[in-house]
Amino acid sequence: MMATILLISSILLAAPARGEGGGGIEIKSFTLEAVDKGYQINLDADITLNNTLEQALEKGIILYFVSKFTLIDSHWYWLDEEVARSKQRIELSYHALTRQYRLSGNRMMPQGFDTLQEALQTLGKQHNIPIEINSTLKQDVEYIATLQVWLDISRLAKPFQLEWFSSKDWNLSSEKKEWRIKLPAPPKNLL
Repeated sequence: MMATILLISSILLAAPARGEGGGGIEIKSFTLEAVDKGYQINLDADITLNNTLEQALEKGIILYFVSKFTLIDSHWYWLDEEVARSKQRIELSYHALTRQYRLSGNRMMPQGFDTLQEALQTLGKQHNIPIEINSTLKQDVEYIATLQVWLDISRLAKPFQLEWFSSKDWNLSSEKKEWRIKLPAPPKNLL
């Protein structure tokens, strides 16, 4: 059974990170929850594609989006340690025969959409993403949290990776957000 949200961090940006041609990714909110088996995150982002990416998608190019969250235990006397992380990759594709946009990923069931806008709205709402814990987490410690969402160019075919070097249209990423955070308490039914 999932616990209630114990810690909420809202991230408001003055302006979205926009690439040339109008596309961009803006992280609008983020939550960290304590659940039965550890912690999970939820994030909401506004994702828009520029004309170049929309045309590539309609020509059958699959776009891979990555969201990455990390918790760092910072020591003034020693090297920082990554104590927890979450990384999720979601594929956005277009199928000309059915005229549908499709989202799929390792933690989600494939979903079809009639419009690109619907697909991007769903892509921007990533909920119940589990966190992989690498070290013992402490409730009273203040950690450094980072969060970023971006288009993963490394998953594209080589010709498109080369085009990325000459065109900023393929560079689609949110700002890397960083803040200090304490872990939410575990659910009362687990105490």
